Amino acid sequence: MRAHLVQMDIAWEDREANRRKVETLLDAADVGEGDLVVLPELFDSGFSLNTSVTGDKDGSTLAFLLGLSEDLGCVIQGSRTVLSCDCAKATNRASVVEGGKLVCEYAKIHPFSYGRESEAFTGGSDVVTYRWGDLCVCPAVCYDLRFPELFRAGLAKGAEVFALGANWPDGRQTHWRALLVARAIENQAFVLGVNRTGRDPHLNYVGGSIALNPKGEVLGELGDEEAVLSVEINPGVGRAWRDEFPAWKDRKL
Repeated sequence: MRAHLVQMDIAWEDREANRRKVETLLDAADVGEGDLVVLPELFDSGFSLNTSVTGDKDGSTLAFLLGLSEDLGCVIQGSRTVLSCDCAKATNRASVVEGGKLVCEYAKIHPFSYGRESEAFTGGSDVVTYRWGDLCVCPAVCYDLRFPELFRAGLAKGAEVFALGANWPDGRQTHWRALLVARAIENQAFVLGVNRTGRDPHLNYVGGSIALNPKGEVLGELGDEEAVLSVEINPGVGRAWRDEFPAWKDRKL
């Protein structure tokens, strides 16, 4: 099983340009049937609060994900801005698609209040999981990484992999890597952390997308380049470690 982490320089509020870039990057990657592709947070717009412009009102970004997953025969996780008719705020929603069908959607539980996200986005309330082959995957989005209780809830639902897309700025890059490693170790799970690179009108990003095994060991890691990180995920390795050192079973709270 292979996972592909798409680290890209997101064009500010240009949904069509970003969809084309995803296609270009994946064309150069060896994506096979049944693989998992993980995209950065708000991959089609960047971390913009201008939801009237970036919102997927016409469903074209979702349609793009569905079509791409059908063409490639793979699972894709990508976050987009979704406007709701019954709420003044949008949701930062990770949509998971496979073979041209919508599998599930996860609404980011923790809007980044320090970055004013909570002014434009409302947080979700449900931890969800989905199947990737015979693995159980729990999606998360950016700031969620700072809240280990979300990952524990995913573990309780059977998660063996955590897949997180982010727009994590360079000023806190050491936190990004340290927290991803911690989430892998404490949950004895694979962790796929996909960050963007480049600049938006407000911040600089230096990528650092990383794939970790359940011991917190690095399977692959990028610098600040625009690239796709492709790694092998062996379910048996994670399960063997949980059996050998079953710390995950000793959680009490």
